[in-house]
Amino acid sequence: MFARGQVVGGVAMLTGSVAGGYLAQLTDLSVPFLARAGVYLLMFVLAAFLMRDLGFTPDRSLPPVARMRRIAADSVRYGWRVRQVRLLMLAVPFTGGVGVYVFYALQPHLLDLFHDERAYGIAGLAAAAVAGAQIAGGLLAERIGRLFPHRLTAYLALETAGVLALVGLGLAGQFWAALGLIVVWAVLASAGMPLRQAYVNGLIPSQQRATILSFDSLMASTGGVVTQPALGRVADVWGYPASFLVSSAVSACALPFLVKARNGDAAGSTVPAAAPDERAAERHE
Repeated sequence: MFARGQVVGGVAMLTGSVAGGYLAQLTDLSVPFLARAGVYLLMFVLAAFLMRDLGFTPDRSLPPVARMRRIAADSVRYGWRVRQVRLLMLAVPFTGGVGVYVFYALQPHLLDLFHDERAYGIAGLAAAAVAGAQIAGGLLAERIGRLFPHRLTAYLALETAGVLALVGLGLAGQFWAALGLIVVWAVLASAGMPLRQAYVNGLIPSQQRATILSFDSLMASTGGVVTQPALGRVADVWGYPASFLVSSAVSACALPFLVKARNGDAAGSTVPAAAPDERAAERHE
């Protein structure tokens, strides 16, 4: 399901990035932003009338402050104290921050290699290449997972290959070589993400899943707060190729955590037992 959702998002991104790039080239840079605002307005209307949260019952048994304390406690109990989840969360600040930086930096980098700063269609092409890679990665995720005995083994292999792709991107001095390496890097990242999401979901009780996944997203954003300005400064001083090489080094810092998580997975993952009321709900389901 995660892979299918990623494919749908990739199709939308592919359409919007190509159209937005050439729309900016034919008009100016402000027009795609106005078009995007219109799309957001349309989606708000559709969501308000068509989306229904099936199977969800609001729990108002605790006041807001007590509920926040419960959420914080659940984050520790079902996330941080589960060894595999903890190690994956410690790895994500390195990969999450780098991924966002590389996506946005590759567009001006390709414009530099193309030797035309106003070729906004090239920037759109870069985003389209990532979107197409996202579609391919989503389609390949399940097949890649079957090649390995464990999901974490597959994810570790994809992340390692992604580090090497970033090294190649930093060393590539030709436009088409850089574009090809971007596609490879994006396919690897896109194929690995559903594997990671499915693995983490399997370690978290259903009632606490949203809480732990939100904390996982917080960890990724925290990494971005540090790495993205630092990588941008590297690009200012030494150029985009150097920033991609540094990005590969930062991404490599996640690999030891993934290796430890994979080694611990061989003995099985231990998930804390659910509370009595949670077990009763699960039996009822």
